[in-house]
Amino acid sequence: MTRSAIWASALALTLAAQGAVAQVSGTWIQLEAQPTQTAAATRVRVYAQRAEDVAGFALGRSWYAIVAGPYPDRAAATDALRDLRQAGLAPGDAFLTNGERFGDQFWPVAGGTPAPQRAEPEAPAPDAPQTVTVTTPEAAAPQTAPAIPEESLQDARVSEQALSQPQKEQLQTALGWAGFYDAEIDGAFGRGTRTAMEAWQLAQGFAPTGVLTTAQRAQLVGAYNAVLDGMNLQLVRDTAAGVEVMIPTGAVSFTGYEPPFARYGAKGDVPAQVLLISQEGDQNRLFGLYEILQTLKIFPPEGERTRRDDSFEIAGSNDEVQSYVTARLADGQIKGFALVWPAGDSGRFDRLRAEMQASFAVTEGVLDPAIARPDEDQAIDLVAGLQIRKPKATRTGFYIDATGRVLTDAAALGACDEITIDGSHTATTTHVDADLGIAVLTPDDRLSPQSVAAFQTQMPRIQTEIAVAGFPYGGVLVTPTLTFGRLADIRGLNGEDTIKRLTLTAQAGDAGGPVFDNGGAVLGMLLPNTPRGGQVLPPDVSFLLDAGTIVSALSDAGITATTTDTLAFMPPETLTLRAAESTVLVSCW
Repeated sequence: MTRSAIWASALALTLAAQGAVAQVSGTWIQLEAQPTQTAAATRVRVYAQRAEDVAGFALGRSWYAIVAGPYPDRAAATDALRDLRQAGLAPGDAFLTNGERFGDQFWPVAGGTPAPQRAEPEAPAPDAPQTVTVTTPEAAAPQTAPAIPEESLQDARVSEQALSQPQKEQLQTALGWAGFYDAEIDGAFGRGTRTAMEAWQLAQGFAPTGVLTTAQRAQLVGAYNAVLDGMNLQLVRDTAAGVEVMIPTGAVSFTGYEPPFARYGAKGDVPAQVLLISQEGDQNRLFGLYEILQTLKIFPPEGERTRRDDSFEIAGSNDEVQSYVTARLADGQIKGFALVWPAGDSGRFDRLRAEMQASFAVTEGVLDPAIARPDEDQAIDLVAGLQIRKPKATRTGFYIDATGRVLTDAAALGACDEITIDGSHTATTTHVDADLGIAVLTPDDRLSPQSVAAFQTQMPRIQTEIAVAGFPYGGVLVTPTLTFGRLADIRGLNGEDTIKRLTLTAQAGDAGGPVFDNGGAVLGMLLPNTPRGGQVLPPDVSFLLDAGTIVSALSDAGITATTTDTLAFMPPETLTLRAAESTVLVSCW
């Protein structure tokens, strides 16, 4: 945004030949300029919170300058600019000006309210958000400025040569935002940039010269900045969270604290959210937050993820939402922000994210975990009041070798964009036997299971006790549940010798789970309880795919399974531990 300061000054040079509306004496520091008075009024108040002698003047052509001064001479202004830059209060492209091109003053209002002093805010009421928001004053009527003179191609080349490096880069950025430029932002106007300029000129009805005139540059940059109109960007200082950042208050407003978040929810038709992140912690807690955020529905899995030793960034998008979150660990505190925006509005989202990144600052204080009210709604699928991302379907699987390969039900995996084992390990389907209904999953990172299935080769006796390990409630429970039953028949209803019938009431999520005998050996894999032959079976009728059939199918796929012919007895509590070591939750995303 500050790059517009130099561009606005170049624009004002064109207007100077026709006379300024008013002149002010002394030497000034021009900090930046904005294409609308609303935006300029917001920014001037931001500067006035941090520095003294800040003012705002119209430049003409609907541009407005934010300045500091005046200073008695150029030497004093140079010293002041150096001090402001060292203090981080002046952008790198701020410059000195004599004020001859300044028009009407819009801040502070002549004879009215003076610029605000940098004082500590009053303590808020106990139930109020501990937040100080810099508000926007009422905008005065815009000044009518003379039009920029028409330029010949030669004049356009001359005015272009006077552009600084930041101005050139901003033009490339604006061309990219408009959809005409996708190369590097380097300020070098080569063939790619010239082609983009020609395409933009054609789209706007101008002659395609490949060199933008002063007026065309103003139109392009003005449209680039206009995307933020109505967003009412304001610098919000949340004293409870210890965070300061520009927030689109035209789209969101404070809704409450849900540690580690200060939440700003949608206030109108735009389904937007802003989260301020604030908590005490170390690297382990930072990494834990990184993992937890990726389970939330507002952060889709499609997007870039970057994790460093002391920070992380997560970007995600799908058909409904686009989001960005970043956090950093410093001095035992984790602070950051998140922006959640509707899909299809990438131009505004990208600009807002850039403004928030540029303005983000850490202040004193960290969010108190006890600030959340104990009577607020709680649910197992919520994290700090935010909905957890849920899988399309869940099934059960079990380890079949020491590399961590998993056997599971194949029926639920056909429409998966991603498959995970126990919610955190991504896996790839490496073998499917559709006729048998089995699939083998190979984890993307090698796993070391505590126990693998030992398939029983002895023929079990009818009416012996069996148990299936599964996740009937998806990921609500972190360990598998044992459901006990009996072996009703060693064949299927139609005499199939590859399946066995069970007297057992199973849930959909149990499908793919191991069926154990009394000694902890695996008799087979539980099949999904789907209607067979057009008939709906009683709820206590289930089927398993026979261990021998599974072993043979795995062997054909080049996988050697562990087998046993030992018949033994294992107490239920021991069998429960065995099941927990070898059974996994399979999630389809």
